[in-house]
Amino acid sequence: MTPGATNLLGIIADALPTLNKSEKKVASVILADPEKATQSSIAVLAVAAGVSEPSVNRFCKKFNAKGFPDFKLKLAQSVVSGIRYVSQNVAAEDDVGSYTGKIFDSTITNLALVRDKLCLDLVDRVVDKLIQARRVYFFGLGASSAVAKDAEHKFFRFNLPVSFHEDVLMQRMLASAGTTGDVFFIISYTGRTRELVESATLARESGATVIGLTAPNSPLAKVCHLAIEVAVPENTDEYMPMTSRIVHLVVLDVLATGVTVRRGPEFQPYLKKIKDSLKSTRYATDD
Repeated sequence: MTPGATNLLGIIADALPTLNKSEKKVASVILADPEKATQSSIAVLAVAAGVSEPSVNRFCKKFNAKGFPDFKLKLAQSVVSGIRYVSQNVAAEDDVGSYTGKIFDSTITNLALVRDKLCLDLVDRVVDKLIQARRVYFFGLGASSAVAKDAEHKFFRFNLPVSFHEDVLMQRMLASAGTTGDVFFIISYTGRTRELVESATLARESGATVIGLTAPNSPLAKVCHLAIEVAVPENTDEYMPMTSRIVHLVVLDVLATGVTVRRGPEFQPYLKKIKDSLKSTRYATDD
């Protein structure tokens, strides 16, 4: 069980796609206002969700509670832990204060949830592959191309040949020409973009190592040697990517930090040299 799996709100949010119609109604009411749910009676919660009291009771037992009182206790513990699900959907009637708060709250919440579910052993193995790489290629399309570009900006500092590519034809050609020692790091929130999955498959067939930063059990995740699977409740088929993009950037920061730490203190002068090269391009501070 992952660390985040002990948090009831996180478990309910993850289970949403698998719930039946009545269960989704109960889950939506709870996730919309967890604190209120902890103070409600089973009758009040049933009315709010538009379901029967037995339906609420079955919902509670589905999440390993003995009944509604036990469920409320677990829910209260989850709320106190500070990790809560916040809907990122912005309504048409929201004012600037409402939608600003929703975006920040959603991002903070999802970052915490992903942090608690991130497999640290997997992160360590990905860092190993990056350190041992002869060359690293970062691929992304659409919003993920901006994330891949940021990855190139971070990882070139490690004295390692790194490049970023968002042209699908170039991606295919590079993947076909890949070889042992090459790492293809492919970023896709949905993991369902056909061109990226095909490039990943070509790179794997060529003998290169393929790493994905993508959705759990996605077509892309299935063709990668290693996949950092990140679940963020965001519908990018209908809305522009927001939280998912920030989460991917933070995961890449974690990997870059891992590479820096592994390189050890003797690598710091090299990083300082790069940083110092920028001093002449900046105005002096007032202090």
